[in-house]
Amino acid sequence: MSRKALIAANWKMFKTPAEARAFVEAFLPLVAGHERDEIALFPSPVLLPTVVEAVKGSKVAAGAQNIHFAEEGAFTGETSVGQLKAVGGTHTLIGHSERRQYFGETDEIVNKKLHTALKHGVVPIVCIGEVLAEREAGKTAEVLKTQVTGAFAGITAEAAGPIVIAYEPVWAIGTGKTATPEIAIDAHKIIRAEVARLLGVEVAAAMRILYGGSVKPDNCTSLIGQEEIDGALVGGASLKPDSFAAIVKY
Repeated sequence: MSRKALIAANWKMFKTPAEARAFVEAFLPLVAGHERDEIALFPSPVLLPTVVEAVKGSKVAAGAQNIHFAEEGAFTGETSVGQLKAVGGTHTLIGHSERRQYFGETDEIVNKKLHTALKHGVVPIVCIGEVLAEREAGKTAEVLKTQVTGAFAGITAEAAGPIVIAYEPVWAIGTGKTATPEIAIDAHKIIRAEVARLLGVEVAAAMRILYGGSVKPDNCTSLIGQEEIDGALVGGASLKPDSFAAIVKY
């Protein structure tokens, strides 16, 4: 089955509104006419209205780096899925390794957020991956299966269509280390097999699994070009228009 690749830019806690607008104005001409892949930008919440307005009329989507699982309420500092949609956001990251590491997000929280995103028609990119100690202990498969099973609890095959998974080996994020294509392919196969076990072979065959972990212009082709890898979640290399465009056009 042919899966359309998704190239996603996670800007993390970088850029001002002026810098975000300047990025989009420089980036869009670089990818004009690019039909092969979907492209999505994930800025900080404060930047979302600026980015949504800037990409209007293009095929580039904008999304949130995080949502809360509650539809509204007394959750200071959080963003609801309704607020995301109201400003024109269409996608959201869920369970990024930094959310898990620094903000205590668990598989249960990831699952609740996934249910909320699907209920409201927001495209969820569910992030999973092992830390260095888990890889060195030979626990990569165990960790990935546990995270997939936890994230997908209560999700039906009928509802799972919009879900995207991002495999991000935590040991390769911001470290300059990158998983070899062989390591990434092996992890993606483990993830897809677990999705097949939970939701069926057809759902697993259609689900996109991205790679995230120090993706750069000089290594993107060897990764995204693999049959099992359906795009990339890009961090630092997505902050400059020419760098991110080079990855999009791998």
